[in-house]
Amino acid sequence: MPSRPQKQGKGVPTLEDVARLAEVSTATVSRCLNSPDRVVKSTRERVMAAVDRLGYAPNFGARALAAKRTNTIGAIIPTMENAIFARGIQAFQEELGLHGMTLLVASSSYSEEVEREQVRTLCARGADALLLIGHHRDAGIYDFLDDRSIPVLVAWAYQPSRGRSSIGFDNRAAMREMAETVISEGHRRLAVISAPTAANDRASERVEGIREAMAAHGLDPTGLHLVETPYSVENGDRAFGEVMAGSAPPTAVLCGNDVLAVGALRAARRMGLSVPGDVSITGFDDIELAQLVEPPLTTVHVPHRDMGRKAARMLVEALNGEATGDSIRLDTCLIRRQTLGPAPE
Repeated sequence: MPSRPQKQGKGVPTLEDVARLAEVSTATVSRCLNSPDRVVKSTRERVMAAVDRLGYAPNFGARALAAKRTNTIGAIIPTMENAIFARGIQAFQEELGLHGMTLLVASSSYSEEVEREQVRTLCARGADALLLIGHHRDAGIYDFLDDRSIPVLVAWAYQPSRGRSSIGFDNRAAMREMAETVISEGHRRLAVISAPTAANDRASERVEGIREAMAAHGLDPTGLHLVETPYSVENGDRAFGEVMAGSAPPTAVLCGNDVLAVGALRAARRMGLSVPGDVSITGFDDIELAQLVEPPLTTVHVPHRDMGRKAARMLVEALNGEATGDSIRLDTCLIRRQTLGPAPE
């Protein structure tokens, strides 16, 4: 019979306590926790039962010091206030978990200064690698990470010319396809509601995609009515009112993401406008809300979960010295629903 565990409440259980209760060596306990596939099932089950009974938790600091790794990955996303990044980060975390790694998430609120401080903080807390969103940031951040040999991966964007390993999609090409579809429906007066583009390469690339489509179809890109506003339903509502206020309002409003588009739909309804009879509205991202609004939103589907899973694998490979340094382009697709129709006569 296994010996009884020491009375709890008299201190934190140790690796030796687990070994004593399970009647194995401390080395076997360590293997069960770090490389369970190297331990026979019966022994592993006995050890894990002892771990559960004692409430044992490994000393994270000691393990990290010994391994010179914390098995912690940091991710800095622009916002937690809507679902734009939720699917991708969830899949990212799930995949990291399969590799025994923990995720630390921070939100920069689209602030370059905040992101800079968060990079330093996550590194100070021992993050082995970082996931960053988009390419736009001061080169000094990359220098800081390179000096410390901390792998960094850019997500939600694919621009191999930037010289940084990335996984994402071509924002410009995706929005150009949307704009070409809108123009093919006879729309000539276009407007776009976008996030501020100055420090957001994903947003600026989407706007440029619309302008490219206009030029390719003989329309003047300088005639594009652009309103920039932070992502939120309320801001999308306000911006839609602004773009529709002129004497020749647009017949189609392309929005930089689904959250802004939902706000635009709300404003159109309040203004008594039929969508798409009077004006067409499109989004970008294909979050769940795009299917739930009335009418359902025409948008660009982004493979968020696939991107999250593959991003995690790329960072694990980088930490294991197996990375190729290549960037991965993922495909988007236009989802035609009910907010896009022919231009009104």
